[in-house]
Amino acid sequence: MRLRRHLPPLTEWRWSWKPSLKLSRPTLARWAGYLFAAVCAGYLTAYLFLFPAPILHAHEAVPRLIGLSMPEASKQLQSAGMHARDGGSEPDAIAPQGTVIWQDPPPGVHAPVGLRVTLVSSDGPPKIPVPDLAGLDGVLSQRLITAAGLGAAQVESVQAAAPQGIVMLTRPPAGTLLAPGTPVTVVVSRGAPTIPVPDVLGMSQTDARTRVESQGLQLGSVSRRRVASANPGTVIAQAPAAGTLAAPGTVVDIVVARSP
Repeated sequence: MRLRRHLPPLTEWRWSWKPSLKLSRPTLARWAGYLFAAVCAGYLTAYLFLFPAPILHAHEAVPRLIGLSMPEASKQLQSAGMHARDGGSEPDAIAPQGTVIWQDPPPGVHAPVGLRVTLVSSDGPPKIPVPDLAGLDGVLSQRLITAAGLGAAQVESVQAAAPQGIVMLTRPPAGTLLAPGTPVTVVVSRGAPTIPVPDVLGMSQTDARTRVESQGLQLGSVSRRRVASANPGTVIAQAPAAGTLAAPGTVVDIVVARSP
């Protein structure tokens, strides 16, 4: 047995509900006015009593501060009723160190009195790292220093186990950040020690001094020791040992025999 529901087509449905309340156009306009007045009253209550603030703010044009020093910029902002906010510093190839290179808001904008204007000052030209010149020729190193934007001050030499004229180090050392044009000293090698220490054993102290100084060296400390097998007053020991290669000016210490 089958049950069939006799439903009319959807196109034949009719809605029989009708609003029981009819509002005329003047009445709707009056209620809309009431609603708008209530919203305005609530906003003014919150603005004036819950969160009090002045209704009208005084506005001033933000002065142009770029190119001024930070104290001068702060003074101009105070005159306009505004305050400066430090935004840090950045390198600048043109602006002198300490001058304003950027501001926010920009000049000419009308802003409320009491606004804080962010100022960024110049940190001067970008710093240049000292190039690593170790192992290079001294003349070439000076050219590289000049090409990097630094200044070649002078050349110093040291005794070292490296060919003559080769760069050993720089002052300041490589990697140091310097302002453009800062002088850099180059230290080059005078070559390895080439003076053999003379043999002064058995000589008197006076002869030993003469022999050492004639080779471009210096006589250092003179100590005495009692020794039975050596003539008193003669050299029985020396340091560095005879034959050692030394740099010019190296100090030679000796030990002189005393009477037993």
